[in-house]
Amino acid sequence: MKIIGHRGAAGSAPENTLVSFEKGLEYGVDGFEFDVQLSRDGEIVICHDERVDRTSDGVGWVKDFSLKELKQLNFGVAFEKYAPIPTLYELLAMLKGRSLTLNVEIKTGLIPYPGIVDKVVKLLDKFGVTDQSIISSFEHKTIVEVIKNHPQISTGLLYDCGPINPWIYAQNLGAVNLHPHFAFVNPELVSESHSRGIGINTWTVNEPWQMEHVLESGVDMIITNYPERFVKNR
Repeated sequence: MKIIGHRGAAGSAPENTLVSFEKGLEYGVDGFEFDVQLSRDGEIVICHDERVDRTSDGVGWVKDFSLKELKQLNFGVAFEKYAPIPTLYELLAMLKGRSLTLNVEIKTGLIPYPGIVDKVVKLLDKFGVTDQSIISSFEHKTIVEVIKNHPQISTGLLYDCGPINPWIYAQNLGAVNLHPHFAFVNPELVSESHSRGIGINTWTVNEPWQMEHVLESGVDMIITNYPERFVKNR
């Protein structure tokens, strides 16, 4: 089972910043999960919320800022540190040469971001990390787009509900992985999915009892804010 740092190591450093990813590397993660959106001028930036209010000292929608304007904001305020927003290019450059799983969540649920899939895939190809990457999204139309236009990349269907037979749903779409919230993980989900070649990667596992729950079910990856709690016991 792989231990994947959520937004870097979000429990220890400002989420989705290079500081957070560096901290995750210190902890010995097997990979990272992070979120991508587009700036006003079409640059791929790493940020979870569609607005910058919660994670920075700014106010407004990510889509309304140019990259230069986003770089002027401090995304380390929650930890009373200075940390600029990173671009996907900057993160991939930092991680170049490392055999890490890269779970790229495309945030198209609220803002459609036309063209973002092609831009992300082009950059993953440029850095030669396509075969170690997973593109996930709560917006399953985005996953269908990836499957149709970029079948060489693994995909993950994010969900936080209790669908009936989600392994059939994934199989019908052609998705390679299901990404359920840990509350919806159980042995049947894992066994039925694995029998169809579908992986189970679950989030956000932060407490020992949560880890025990998903371990008993046999998941493939856990995504956690606190990788340091689990890397020694995987």
